[in-house]
Amino acid sequence: MTEPKYIVVGNSSDDPFAIDVAFAMGQREDVADMISMKRFANSEFCPRFISDEQDFSEVGNKLVGKSIIIVSTSSLVMSRQSLAMRTLMIARAAKENGAAEVILVEPDLYYSAQDRGPRDELGDTNFERSEQDLKKFDGQPFTSKLYAEMLKLAGVDRVLTVHNHSHSVQQMFTEVFNGNFHNIIPYDIYVHYILNSNIVSYGEEGEGLALCAPDKGARDFVKEMCKRLNLPKAKFVLLDKERTSERQVDIKIHAESEWGLEDIKGHDVVLFDDMVRTGSTVVESCKVLKAVNLGKTVFALTHFYASEEGRVKMASSAIDEILTLNTIPTVLNRDIQGRLRKKMVVLKIEKWLAINLRRILKLPELEKDDSLYAIDMSSKNDRWKHKIWLSEQLKALNNP
Repeated sequence: MTEPKYIVVGNSSDDPFAIDVAFAMGQREDVADMISMKRFANSEFCPRFISDEQDFSEVGNKLVGKSIIIVSTSSLVMSRQSLAMRTLMIARAAKENGAAEVILVEPDLYYSAQDRGPRDELGDTNFERSEQDLKKFDGQPFTSKLYAEMLKLAGVDRVLTVHNHSHSVQQMFTEVFNGNFHNIIPYDIYVHYILNSNIVSYGEEGEGLALCAPDKGARDFVKEMCKRLNLPKAKFVLLDKERTSERQVDIKIHAESEWGLEDIKGHDVVLFDDMVRTGSTVVESCKVLKAVNLGKTVFALTHFYASEEGRVKMASSAIDEILTLNTIPTVLNRDIQGRLRKKMVVLKIEKWLAINLRRILKLPELEKDDSLYAIDMSSKNDRWKHKIWLSEQLKALNNP
């Protein structure tokens, strides 16, 4: 049996997300058997790709011809700074032991919020920067560029992330990695779940359903969702927000919105965004929408790293249900979900990531089935019983 060319590791050997991606990629050997995460007595980290201690024939060349895939996600026990440093050292270890290529899979790309600096040339934005925007970054580094350059220096050749929100980061990573930067958008996951679950109700052609973008930044994403759902009578609403302070926003219908609030009266509404932190915008948006007697409001987002403040705010009755992905795996922890567990659904994307990674690397597809994702929700959620039914239906499809 030939040894696999692609080896999947995590930046911690027991990371369930990395283990699941490895399995979905077809790797049957445990990640912990691939790499040792050594720590010296002085607390310094030293990764080591495991080899036969009695074999002196390939010292420093064990990984020749191999491609190393590093899966990097957030953790409850280690800071992002620590995890980023681990990634750098694993990449360097791979290259210094002969690896032909190092690929970083980081679903929620670190330091993306630090996507520009205090001067115009520090960040390629798709808007004209004001003095206030420049001042916002006064005295701090353009950290996302530093991170990209450090990854490249350490030996990373290709980066894959999910639904990155920053034009500046996308442009800069594409440049640093000579086009080998892949920002994959989870349209097919959201489309499949909306069409195959009872999270919202609508007619055969989308009657009674509205999709909402909270601001112009989300408009293109939501328009593409409308197109891919292929529900011609579903409506699209564009909101406008004006931030009056760090935690206060005013919400209204955008002048360019195709439909007004009265047009979606009685509809179920899905509001999409790429991330949430404080929850101020989404709660105020849903309050505005609820004012016209909607059927149901669902907040769908890719990266859930809300603060305690955010979780308290999103417990508001203005949001009926939250649909998110596990790009930040700590969202699966019921303590992290807190009171939101009663209305939170998490779609686990490890298999979907592996499918996209195999396509990017031009590898043959694995055995096909309909399960792009796995569904995780608390039994406190009112739709729990339907989730069990849906899982049984998927199994029946896969095992006729």
